[in-house]
Amino acid sequence: MSERAANRIFDVFNILLITFVVILCLMPFIHIIAISLSSSRPIMAGLVSFFPREISFEAYTQVFSDMSMIRSLGFTIFLTILATALSMAMTIAVAYSLSKRDLRGRKWFMLIIVVTMFFSGGLIPDYILVRNLHLLDTVWALVLPGLISPFYMIILISFLNGIPKSLEEAAEIDGTTHLGTLFRIILPLSLPALATLSLFYAVGRWNGFQDALMYINNTDLYPLQLKLYQMIQNNQVSDLMQQEGLGMNKLMPESLKAASVIFTTLPILIVYPFLQRYFISGMMVGAVKG
Repeated sequence: MSERAANRIFDVFNILLITFVVILCLMPFIHIIAISLSSSRPIMAGLVSFFPREISFEAYTQVFSDMSMIRSLGFTIFLTILATALSMAMTIAVAYSLSKRDLRGRKWFMLIIVVTMFFSGGLIPDYILVRNLHLLDTVWALVLPGLISPFYMIILISFLNGIPKSLEEAAEIDGTTHLGTLFRIILPLSLPALATLSLFYAVGRWNGFQDALMYINNTDLYPLQLKLYQMIQNNQVSDLMQQEGLGMNKLMPESLKAASVIFTTLPILIVYPFLQRYFISGMMVGAVKG
């Protein structure tokens, strides 16, 4: 068999394998979409798989008519933008400083930061700290505790170390300050890494609900994920009460739960295509030079 034919077979095998993996990843999402667009009868009968049965938009009508969901959506968008912007600002500031080889105490700073990746105070000390800082039931309780990810910061440091130092030296010769070098040279060259890390920060904040579950009691500050979590929990409690004969609360239709899942997932999925060209190159950040 010629080398060309072997390469073609290998390419076909890779394409088929990747297609299979993509289909496996999409199947649960397609199933949820099919349930959200189906009426209750075929869902309860177990007839819905990957295609909707007895198509109905009632679930989406209920979701979009629920003002608490719309309010949670608006707050989650605001929270995600605020947290991502502040996290990236702090990550860039720390990473740029620690990328300087001549920074005094650089190794000690890196050691302290790396230790936080493996050890933490725990949930109870975190809660006590947030409470003593009077951050409970404020948006800052959802922003400040997770402001910087040490892992993302190390990735950015690795990327910055790969930028030729001659560019910074040339800027210094021209009389550019460190701040000017950062904004005029470093950040434009780091756009793939910045876009990728911004996406990671945004997805992490969008999907986060545990901190809101601990720190937030004000329903006006409920993120979408916490709202969805409580909807499902309340439905499970109602189901248990019905099984025990303690009540006859009406269960949430499966289509409504599925529509709520799509409602909370779709906005962040829309962002991906706009960052895709940066995301592919940014995924290799730090893979060659550390």
